[in-house]
Amino acid sequence: MATVEEGRFRGEPAVILRSGPLAATFLPGLGMTGVSLRYRGTEFLALPGGLPALRAGATLGLPLLAPWANRLASRRYRAAGVEVDLGALDLTTDGNGLPIHGFVVGQPGWQLERQSTRGEMARVVAARSVDAPAFPFPHHLEVALRARPPALHVDTTLRPTGRRAVPVAFGWHPYLRLASAPRREWRLRLPAREHLALDARGIPTGARTPELAEDAPIGRRRFDDLYALGRDRRLRLTAPDGASIELHSGAAYPFAQVWVPAGRPFAALEPMAAATNALVDGAEPVVRPGDAFTASYALRLDA
Repeated sequence: MATVEEGRFRGEPAVILRSGPLAATFLPGLGMTGVSLRYRGTEFLALPGGLPALRAGATLGLPLLAPWANRLASRRYRAAGVEVDLGALDLTTDGNGLPIHGFVVGQPGWQLERQSTRGEMARVVAARSVDAPAFPFPHHLEVALRARPPALHVDTTLRPTGRRAVPVAFGWHPYLRLASAPRREWRLRLPAREHLALDARGIPTGARTPELAEDAPIGRRRFDDLYALGRDRRLRLTAPDGASIELHSGAAYPFAQVWVPAGRPFAALEPMAAATNALVDGAEPVVRPGDAFTASYALRLDA
């Protein structure tokens, strides 16, 4: 049977969804970040730096990146007819000084709105309001979590709460691990896709190259690559013993970033509602007042 419990994780208030051999732990006080995803006793999330890093705005575990995922090429953008100047604002930046991953990572403001169970399904809904100088588009952001073996389902809904339309550029950044083997032995499955070329700053250049589906060992390969996905939006990591984690994105996540950094024991498969730098490029979807935008993905586990 499924349960939803409120407890603690390393001293931080937590909500834990359990269903049979599946358990998922999230921290409402720290960005509604997922910090544990266990299946049949095996942990599938990596927490580089631990909670101190999360409190400082670093990404780890299963974080929501909002209002934008990845980086912006400029500290000024125009979206939904509004000019926004980020110049004087204190934002998380990358090594090149570019604003990255929005401003809700590791931050408070989330409220648990609903908890329920039905049969094997555990469900939690959390929400927060967003309206800030860095993103002056008032909206309500809702995350609905559903745990039912062997998968965790995550639905993210954006609803405008003011008179302005709201640009959509959020994403998630799962830090994934397969504990049964070194990363070089994992296989990475990528569907047929378009590879969006990035410049030295990680910003799309506009060049796109079709690539065939592949399923091959990671070995010594490194990735920090952006893809436009087609009808098949399944990305998967598999260990030699058959343990695996598969990201299955819905149609509202047409992009994915794959990050396999040097010297780190994890890989990130990141569903994105818009491409990197969409707010600056003007290529993001827009939600009108009275409407809503929902994007869904699932992490399917095998151990």
